[in-house]
Amino acid sequence: MTRKTAAPASDSAAPADDPVARFEGSLAELEAIVARMERGDLPLEESLQLFERGMGLTKVCRSSLESAELRVRNLLDAGDDAADR
Repeated sequence: MTRKTAAPASDSAAPADDPVARFEGSLAELEAIVARMERGDLPLEESLQLFERGMGLTKVCRSSLESAELRVRNLLDAGDDAADR
């Protein structure tokens, strides 16, 4: 008998309007997927579905980190501009 996986959430369980919660929710879900897959007891089809979901979550996390990096750079640039005045 095969275990069924829950239907995937949109991109994470966190609200889309809160980037920190979205990142943290996606990362937590990704860590849970990795833990399940590392046990090695999943049927192939479920493993493939989890892998696919994990790849999507990886993209969400990467995008969130890139956005955070851009925000930090903008803040640093704004600080440099203020110091030059």
